[in-house]
Amino acid sequence: MIYLGVNIDHCATVRQARYREAAATVGGAVEPDPVTFALHAERAGADGITVHLREDRRHIQERDVWRLRENIATRLNLEMACTPDMTAFALKLKPEFVCVVPEGRQEVTTEGGLDVVGNLAAVGTCVAALLAAGIKVSLFIDPDERQIELSASVGATFVELHTGAYAHAYYTTARSKEFQRLRLGCVRAKDLGLTVNAGHGINYVNIAEVRTLPHLHELNIGHSIVSRALFTGVEEAVGEMKARMNG
Repeated sequence: MIYLGVNIDHCATVRQARYREAAATVGGAVEPDPVTFALHAERAGADGITVHLREDRRHIQERDVWRLRENIATRLNLEMACTPDMTAFALKLKPEFVCVVPEGRQEVTTEGGLDVVGNLAAVGTCVAALLAAGIKVSLFIDPDERQIELSASVGATFVELHTGAYAHAYYTTARSKEFQRLRLGCVRAKDLGLTVNAGHGINYVNIAEVRTLPHLHELNIGHSIVSRALFTGVEEAVGEMKARMNG
């Protein structure tokens, strides 16, 4: 079975569109509540909840993360930049998982994988600190052989292969090439002893092909589920994705 981590960032995006200046993250007129979204997702079969606490706090806020830590019944996967401040926050929070991701202030959502090759020392320091605290660590990387090899060398427990290039190419002639890159990346990661996750741009259509990638352990999906939930409700949206992943 492939596990499903539901990313709830864009529930918070909707809240921040109106209540960015509010003193509280929940209560009174402030809505929607991403923690409530997460609890509904769990009831529908989510195996974990993923949030990206960005340095500029554009959607998820620190209080959201602490409330998730206190309330969810599954496991918390914290996506974060490879910085000393974020590492210190993770060491206080102690989530079950951390996924180290690149972070750009101008992007709407994370685009492209972490450059482990170009930031080896910083990534290694971050991974070592998290592992020492008993936190399982994933690196969000492109399906590039050198990135995968160095992810294993710094001691990461997991890699999360960035499926964005494939998703963007889905309706083009480049689709088969991008899928092959992912397939080879999955095989190489498995050969190096890494557990293979994947995420970014996965939706209710391309999941039919994504789920055939070898050695998949977990998919982290957010935008598509939040979008579908606007029409069907959270539990129906999560349940349908879980069924399509393992149909």
